[in-house]
Amino acid sequence: MLRGRGEARRPRERRNRPSGQFQVTIMRQIEFDNGEVRIDASIVADGLGMALPLLREGMRAGSITSLAERGVDADLGRHRLTFFSEHRRFRVVVDATGAIIQRSALDFGDAALPASVRKPGG
Repeated sequence: MLRGRGEARRPRERRNRPSGQFQVTIMRQIEFDNGEVRIDASIVADGLGMALPLLREGMRAGSITSLAERGVDADLGRHRLTFFSEHRRFRVVVDATGAIIQRSALDFGDAALPASVRKPGG
């Protein structure tokens, strides 16, 4: 079970903040460092269906946002990382070693991403 902000045992979750506050960097894996998660920017760019320079531009402008959730109970040790652009949501679930165990993307084409898609667990 993954819990949202305000629920027990989740002090470091970040909700829909500009990705500049979620560490995205060039590397070949997902790493954990002092409670922070670092993900290779090319994974995010690919998942959002955009070129790396456009991802960086969107992060700086605040049009690319992210949500990080930590697993509890049966999902302890897992993290769900979700990235949002105007028309697409990309999500990865990783284990405690940083290995991606699930990837998914929703693409709404020319339509704006519905608010319901931006909710944790949605």
